[in-house]
Amino acid sequence: MNPNKIIAALPVIFFFSGNIYGQMTDPYSPDFKSPKEIKGMKLVWNDEFNNQGKPDSASWIYENGFVRNEELQWYKPENAKCANGLLTIEGRKEKIKNPDFVPGSTNWKTNREYTVYSSASIQTLGKRQWQFGRFEIRARIDTACGAWPAIWTLGISKEWPSNGEIDIMEFYRVKGVPTLLANFAWGTAQKWIAKWNDLKKPLSDFTAKDPDWTKKFHIWRMDWNKDTISLFLDDQLLNSCLLNQILNPDGFNPFLQPHFLLLNLALGRNGGDPSKTSFPIKYEVDYVRVYQKK
Repeated sequence: MNPNKIIAALPVIFFFSGNIYGQMTDPYSPDFKSPKEIKGMKLVWNDEFNNQGKPDSASWIYENGFVRNEELQWYKPENAKCANGLLTIEGRKEKIKNPDFVPGSTNWKTNREYTVYSSASIQTLGKRQWQFGRFEIRARIDTACGAWPAIWTLGISKEWPSNGEIDIMEFYRVKGVPTLLANFAWGTAQKWIAKWNDLKKPLSDFTAKDPDWTKKFHIWRMDWNKDTISLFLDDQLLNSCLLNQILNPDGFNPFLQPHFLLLNLALGRNGGDPSKTSFPIKYEVDYVRVYQKK
């Protein structure tokens, strides 16, 4: 090549290099860039959480009170808010009177006069549902003792677990060890007893390689088609299942039906004892994006 042409081309090369590096995402901050294009797929729904105030009521509803797993928190809408490009679900230490309290009750939802923890759980039930596609959720999780954040889906037909559960992300303590999980659950012959295909990966596997791991945002992804479901963390495959190997006892496949999405921060139970944890606990979601084949 003519040396003069090489010299003339250098500013152009540097210009594009600067543009490329200028577009790199800061792992510590919200990503305000437009959703990426994926070849052969179209973006069918997304929430970038760029509004101020409550999550968009066209897409999200709230769970309220004591809901599941004998967890410690009282779910309430006030603990979920959008600001500065993020949805923040906040676990708080606050005394709340239980309106359903029944003295002498043996039911975990009614035998506590007060709870001292609150949080939020939002879901797209009745608003948004999907069958198949690529789901990408960028989030930063709090790994303090007591925290149990999750990104998960449930099928719209049948009761749990026969409706099918996909845990794109769960974090909690397994025998006291902070652990990230990627799971599938479906029905068995016993009511409310699930069959699990689960993956448990110690948090230390990630923090040993990157001491700042818990300070950064990460991308959890699900690729779901008629044959398989695969779950990824930052493009690392964590778990997958073949759908032809999953059936409820009645022959129903819960992963061949539409699912809705849940984002929640539970406290206690699997999350561990939060009594010595500094509050608030913050679970931050940058965006949720759903792509499907064109």
